[in-house]
Amino acid sequence: MMMKLKSKRFCRSISRLGIGNNKVASSHVEKECGEIKWELRPGGMLVQKRENNKSVGEMITIRVSTVSKWHDISIEATSTFGELKMILSLVTSLEPREQRLLYKGKERDDDEFLHMIGVRDKDKVLLLEDPAIKEKKLLDFARGQTINNPCCTISV
Repeated sequence: MMMKLKSKRFCRSISRLGIGNNKVASSHVEKECGEIKWELRPGGMLVQKRENNKSVGEMITIRVSTVSKWHDISIEATSTFGELKMILSLVTSLEPREQRLLYKGKERDDDEFLHMIGVRDKDKVLLLEDPAIKEKKLLDFARGQTINNPCCTISV
């Protein structure tokens, strides 16, 4: 079904702006007050068409802060937090399942999209190690030290 919608112009007339007969300025105002183009989204919502589709393929830089370090990561705005964890696993020694990402004070799930949450260029994300996995590593490390330590004898 094809519908034609008429858009209203939301700008002041040239005479009200005090431009007068200045042709350069009047052509500039006409460009700004052009017709609004509409698009129908897949969900059926009618929205104003974007002039330049920035969110698709746009690279943003996120500053990821750990307890002692920070990393600037370049990633697409439409990526998920899970994809960000995969990149961070290359930079840090933490596996993605060991990572907890916090943005604006909330822990984010792996399937949440960065642009849907509101992450923009130069925003900060906090990276923490999962406390349960950290504790398990420490216990394994302590057991390994006790068993392999030559100064201590363990009788089984």
